Amino acid sequence: MKRKTMLLFAVMATLTAMAETQQTFEYDMTKSQPVYSDEAGYGYDVVEAPNGKMQPFYFSQKVDDGNYKVTVVLGSKKQAGNTVVRAESRRLFVEETATKKGELKTVEFIVNKRSPRIDNKNKVSIKEREKEYLDWDDRLTLEFNGSAPTVSSIKIEPAPADVTTIFLCGNSTVVDQNNEPYASWGQMIPRWFDTTVSISNHAESGLTARTFLGSKRLDKILTMMKKGDWVFVEFGHNDEKEKKPGDGPWYHYSYNLKIFVDRVRANGGNIVFCTPTQRRTFDEDMKTLVNSHGDFPAAMKAVAERENVPIIDLNEMTKEFFVSLGYEGSKKALCYYAKGSFPNQEKELADRTHFNPYGAYEVAKMVIMGMKQNKLPFVSSLKPDFKDYSPQKPDDPDKFVWYRSVKNDVIKPDGD
Repeated sequence: MKRKTMLLFAVMATLTAMAETQQTFEYDMTKSQPVYSDEAGYGYDVVEAPNGKMQPFYFSQKVDDGNYKVTVVLGSKKQAGNTVVRAESRRLFVEETATKKGELKTVEFIVNKRSPRIDNKNKVSIKEREKEYLDWDDRLTLEFNGSAPTVSSIKIEPAPADVTTIFLCGNSTVVDQNNEPYASWGQMIPRWFDTTVSISNHAESGLTARTFLGSKRLDKILTMMKKGDWVFVEFGHNDEKEKKPGDGPWYHYSYNLKIFVDRVRANGGNIVFCTPTQRRTFDEDMKTLVNSHGDFPAAMKAVAERENVPIIDLNEMTKEFFVSLGYEGSKKALCYYAKGSFPNQEKELADRTHFNPYGAYEVAKMVIMGMKQNKLPFVSSLKPDFKDYSPQKPDDPDKFVWYRSVKNDVIKPDGD
């Protein structure tokens, strides 16, 4: 019996090792690789293969839903490089990294991949435009950008089971914006965490707490969440426009926030609230920011206090941020662009709500400071180059470097 048991364990260990091997994918990018197809399950994607030229490119691998550890060796034996690494819908993981000719640098990060499928009967009700996003398909897509992107190898493997996942719920100020020039803090925050934390962003433009729940996005999160994971919730911008009986900050909005609290905790998760980011709405003196959210921030704080939920006051921090930049300077954090700044842009963009990459990058730092102020346990996973940030002393927008992705669309996201 003992020998049979040992043999059984040996067989199980072998099968486990085989499964892990099958889920680990390694590519020598100095050699020719195919264009992506469902049949091959990997290859260059979105744009044409670089063909030896140092230009932005995408590489995809077909995988199941879950967290994946990605290891990329940047650089080339033949030429110097300058590479930015993003994934899925423009999630930032590695900022501009220079490599000399012959120099190789290894970077590692965790990417969360998901599809709309919940189970055999249910799926997330994604919007029509989301079907074009890189976030909701059956593959993990890496974007290599920068002035001279050079990549020697890529390795994709299942992340360790003990990785902490932070799930994001929200609207257009949180979502992984798929297209330039829009951006949100949810797609910038992965840059600051090491390989013990994964960010899974389920937000979408135009959503309210009610419609997020109604589209089964929280259901999807709960199927992916393990005990001890975290769920961040930021709503308010669009909830303000709901006009059904009982709508408003103190009833339906508060009621729906309570649903998030109860369901996340019932499934063994932890929850954090973020008050809604400010709109750029200055008073006539052009120095004072007017609160355009009414009682919604206060209502969220009240629910947080009753339910003992940590809260990050983005409403206050973004107010300080806009005032610090000033009336004109604050436009540099949002989508204010002259006509012709982007392909097919026939009119000026003047968007007081939606952030550009610089603004989203700054708000992500505010969220991290809120994590630190609340002494959340996973702040120990922040990369050592993160420096404490104050919205009263923001980074210089004129020194911010962002290489635009090939995907752009000047159509304003849903919501305001």
